[in-house]
Amino acid sequence: MAKSYYDVLGVKKDATQDEIKSAYRKLARQYHPDLNPNNPEAAEKFKEISEAYDTLGDEKKRAEYDNPAPQFNFGSGGGGNADFGGFGSFGSSIFGDIFNMFGGGSERTQTAAIGRDIKISLVLTFTEAAFGAQKIVSFNRTEQCSLCKGNGAKNGTEYTKCTTCGGTGRIRQTQETPFGRIASERVCSSCGGTGRKIKEYCSECGGRGYIKKKAELKLTLPAGLENGQVVTVTGAGEYGKGGNGDLLIIISVQPHKLYARKGNDLYLTVPITLSQATLGDKISIPSLTDKKITLNIPECTQSGDVVKLSGQGIVTKKGTGNLYVTLNVETPKNLNRQQKALLKEFEDSLKKEQYDKVNKFEKTSR
Repeated sequence: MAKSYYDVLGVKKDATQDEIKSAYRKLARQYHPDLNPNNPEAAEKFKEISEAYDTLGDEKKRAEYDNPAPQFNFGSGGGGNADFGGFGSFGSSIFGDIFNMFGGGSERTQTAAIGRDIKISLVLTFTEAAFGAQKIVSFNRTEQCSLCKGNGAKNGTEYTKCTTCGGTGRIRQTQETPFGRIASERVCSSCGGTGRKIKEYCSECGGRGYIKKKAELKLTLPAGLENGQVVTVTGAGEYGKGGNGDLLIIISVQPHKLYARKGNDLYLTVPITLSQATLGDKISIPSLTDKKITLNIPECTQSGDVVKLSGQGIVTKKGTGNLYVTLNVETPKNLNRQQKALLKEFEDSLKKEQYDKVNKFEKTSR
């Protein structure tokens, strides 16, 4: 049993027109042939969802689909005495019309297309990504022609109603068959489904209905953006008669000379002297802003010890991160004779038990 159009679009039968349009936009973007070259499965899927939207996206067609009227007339003809053996040359025509009547023909898939998405890259400094920023981005895109409002006619008015379809954009046909009278519908080939014939083309777009322009957008970027993250601006992409595509902004974050980051947490490595590590100290460390942060170094700090500063990370809607400071003890270089003597005197004053790691290593290596 064939899927219903509602199942094809993944919506409920009582879905609103906005929900149907949103579902179609999402699927059409995913399976559009331009985005899936040489992929017959994607092309077939796009054809299927376009066909479903062609019906459900139109209130009148949707009502007819939900409450189908009988299309067969068995009032005349031989009834059960009809000869079904060998349909000859009209067999394919009969089943082709039945196929079209229930939405299977390719002509039913000419639904207004959604514009293509545009991808651009945006470089942010480490600080801009952490705290958010306002940026202006420039890019080229197709936009609806403002002169003709997208219909391609001069001033938007120089067109007439298509005489072939009467302005409906579709041609309805009936055919007598051994089953009775069968009705089918197809896109009008004279006007391409628009329902109108252009008398004089728009001078701005040449009848295309769209023009290529350079666009500029002012963006307010949120705090906490990460390298490789994609920011989507809905409807800012290429123009399409079924709706504009989206603008996809790929974020590239420059590294910081001191800080590293993971999620909302910040990481900093600070070198300290031997005496600071031994005796403890209070120092100032740089933040991502002009503000200085006070750091307390505990007595007997070991190289590689980490001090956690709660709430000093990045603040986003998802929460506030912490700052983790790794302390690296630096051994002094180029000691003179007096310094070496003082250090030897200090070392001699220490007890062996005061070196935990040295003692542990010696016991393990025995």
